[in-house]
Amino acid sequence: LFLVLVILWLTCAEITVVMCYFQLCCEDYHWWWRSYVSSGCCSIYLFLYSLYYAKSKLQMARGVAVALYVGYMLIVSYSMFLITGSVGFLAAYWFIRKIYGAVKI
Repeated sequence: LFLVLVILWLTCAEITVVMCYFQLCCEDYHWWWRSYVSSGCCSIYLFLYSLYYAKSKLQMARGVAVALYVGYMLIVSYSMFLITGSVGFLAAYWFIRKIYGAVKI
């Protein structure tokens, strides 16, 4: 399971670096928040899949169970957004420091 987490972090970092590079090629230098959001968007997929899973596989009869499930999945999805967003931002920050550190004036 830890290997899957490492692969997720590497994928988020690589996608964020590529998106940041494309953004810099278009001369848009406001990369800070976009790098955070671009890697954090996998949490939206997690939340939508959890809703699909609840609808198709789980059999919850009461509204309280549904509210608890959705509430906990919101917390988990938000936590995942914060973690993967931070990984993506740090990867983009490292990338920006490397490419601008190589420029000699």
